[in-house]
Amino acid sequence: MPIYEYVCPNCTEKFEKLRPMSDGRSAPCPRCSGESPRVLSVFTAISASPGGEMQTFAGGGCACAAGGACACAGEA
Repeated sequence: MPIYEYVCPNCTEKFEKLRPMSDGRSAPCPRCSGESPRVLSVFTAISASPGGEMQTFAGGGCACAAGGACACAGEA
């Protein structure tokens, strides 16, 4: 089962839940019990190159505050 990230539209609580893929679209908020839509997760990986240099790779993510593409508004 994957871990999904959620943001409650009522109280703005951000939380994660381990849910089956078939039940991942929304989850009850642990603070106010409001139905919370899933948001895109941020992924970061760090790798060392043969020369010893560290490389960081990042992608995805809910950018509600930053004004980017966000799944919060679109999923219901």
